[in-house]
Amino acid sequence: MPERAAQHITISGRVQGVGFRPFVYRLAHQHDITGWVRNANGAVEIHAEGRPAQLLQFSNALLSEAPPLAAPEPLTIRDCAAEQIQGFSILDSAASTQACLNDASSKTADAGSIHLPPDGFVCADCLSELHDPTNRRHRYPFINCTQCGPRYTLITALPYDRPNTAMRDFALCADCRQEYENPLDRRFHAEPIACPACGPHLQFVSGDKTTDGDEAALAAAVAALQSGKIVAVKGVGGYHLMCDAANDVAVASLRARKSRPAKPLAVMFRNPDTLRRALHMTPELADFVASAQRPIVLLPEQAESGLSDLIAPGLAEIGCLLPYSPLHDLLLADFGGPLVATSGNLSGEPVLTDNMEAQTRLAHLADAFLHHDRPIVRPADDPVYRVIAGVTRPLRLGRGNAPLELQLPASLPEPVLALGSHMKNTLCLAWGSRAVISPHIGELGTARSQDTLAQIAADLQNLYQVRATRLIVDRHPGYGTRRYARAGGLPVFEVWHHHAHASALAWEFPNVADWIVFAWDGVGLGEDGTLWGGEAFTGAPARWKHAASFRPFRLPGGDKAGREPWRAAAALLWETGQRVPFAPEPLHQAWSARLNSPASSAVGRLFDAAAALCGVCTHASFEGEAPMRLDAAAAASTGDAVELPLARDPLGLWRTDWAPLLPMLGDTARPAAERAARFHLSLAQALVEQAKQLRTQTGIRSVGLTGGVFQNRVLAEAAIGLLERAGFNAHLPQRVPVNDAGLSFGQVIEFLHQ
Repeated sequence: MPERAAQHITISGRVQGVGFRPFVYRLAHQHDITGWVRNANGAVEIHAEGRPAQLLQFSNALLSEAPPLAAPEPLTIRDCAAEQIQGFSILDSAASTQACLNDASSKTADAGSIHLPPDGFVCADCLSELHDPTNRRHRYPFINCTQCGPRYTLITALPYDRPNTAMRDFALCADCRQEYENPLDRRFHAEPIACPACGPHLQFVSGDKTTDGDEAALAAAVAALQSGKIVAVKGVGGYHLMCDAANDVAVASLRARKSRPAKPLAVMFRNPDTLRRALHMTPELADFVASAQRPIVLLPEQAESGLSDLIAPGLAEIGCLLPYSPLHDLLLADFGGPLVATSGNLSGEPVLTDNMEAQTRLAHLADAFLHHDRPIVRPADDPVYRVIAGVTRPLRLGRGNAPLELQLPASLPEPVLALGSHMKNTLCLAWGSRAVISPHIGELGTARSQDTLAQIAADLQNLYQVRATRLIVDRHPGYGTRRYARAGGLPVFEVWHHHAHASALAWEFPNVADWIVFAWDGVGLGEDGTLWGGEAFTGAPARWKHAASFRPFRLPGGDKAGREPWRAAAALLWETGQRVPFAPEPLHQAWSARLNSPASSAVGRLFDAAAALCGVCTHASFEGEAPMRLDAAAAASTGDAVELPLARDPLGLWRTDWAPLLPMLGDTARPAAERAARFHLSLAQALVEQAKQLRTQTGIRSVGLTGGVFQNRVLAEAAIGLLERAGFNAHLPQRVPVNDAGLSFGQVIEFLHQ
């Protein structure tokens, strides 16, 4: 029999807080391995002794059979002296041992190699126990194990041990303590472990009446929902405002109170079967909706969905999600139907997390509150995806998939914190060859949003044990990120808005050396001081060259044009010398005098104008409403493209003239859906014509599409199809949001290549 050998194995990646040590313990017993396993700083270390064949099988299984929530990186394996250890043990992360560590080649993970797990959905094993009347956690709203439950929103510091979580004040009962300390139990070192005897509990508040106790509070909340009330429910990463998704009166009341007349509302369904009865869904999409991140996915509604017509007025898709916490599962099961589950916040702000703050700030929105006493350390809104060109693509990062950890193509010269955009804000902390994108924060126009940005910035650096020595910001001097940058006192590196968009895209496709990138969005400050948003660039990160754009036009009222699409329509008509009977004359005079009428080339504003001229949307109640309605209208019709002139301006920039679109858009004899379809196809064809000219100049055949406009499925799919037929290789982001939520990461990529 071969002699037993010894190895020191280091496993980095997401291996803490995911049940990796008990997994290693069980695996060691299966393969007759002796030694120990422990958490190091951001990694797991193993001292393994066994016969060579057993060690090989054991090390292979560490990756091939890893727990579902784990994301281990390739192993670092070094031979060391056998200690003739009997049995296999799990050492405390703070324990000191010299076995194998005296080997000069052995190394523990350095600070900054930490991987922080996102929040996990309730697993099948816990769900089974949740609904088992014989189980001691039957119907306990906070059931969890090492394979599920909150992580990111629970952790206060690392290492990930119970005293460093929001559960530190909940002392374990004897039964939970036994499970927590048993390596063969699936709750071994499940830091949020709890039960009805020792864990958090629910409380229902309605007016001046308070109902304590899990069953009583849950029953009161269900009764309120069934009677058409709006209930603010505290979940994993914050509050939801919930109501009966089939009740027109309840949904209308929620819209009226939240001053949200048209913005689509997400709907939570009990299970995939109830979801299929309401929405069109392929088996692949069903798997994605039920995946570990439990995202909101935009899906087309069935003709007889049973949902209120007020869920997503004017749109053909519903944002749907499945329960991801045991509390949600119980709520949906007891209620007996789908529930609206929209963010519990004030418009544009981060989702609320604190009981008293929620009760104060949401008092005018909710009839009642379903609280619990497990603190939420930091907010995490739900992630959102849309299917475009057959692929689910993120529109928003959040609970379940963020912090999103990405690998950089090279090592940074110093740790940096990129502050992203003013809208759809996220942060990106990057060091070495790693980058971490925060969950969605929101718009930075309020003090609470600014405070949350500062909190998330501090939290990321503290949790990952990395201190940024430089900040990266958008060049726009008016963005809310500037306040944090001024207060931070660190050196600042500025990145042009659309260069960041282009660089985020380029990172996703590392095999492409040179690009033609179309960066189309609402508005972002351009290199010439005007508001860009319909740009094409050639090159690569840190060497983007502005190559094409659209005919500029001046926006009457400046920022107001983003919420009042009729202003963009008036701008196009005035630019072409036409009368605009729907615009007040004083506004025309101000526009003519160039007062508060900044120049723009933004395709997002062209969409606004088209929506207004088609009669689809003249006043937007939320950011992006006009393009979303135009997208939905276009999907229901077909049409031919209008040929748009393309010529080089005096600076050598290719510019497309949108003017020929105006007669078609204003032709009220044609259905609005047809005009919308022709508008989309015209822009897609104009994009291809620009790409052809740039290919002739540069020889580049790889085309990237980025910016919030390409969340539009009709446009993106038409552009991709036309590009491919014209011999281009078309690329649309799949991992990082194409909108401003990906801007912070793009800023890091742009800085990296400077």
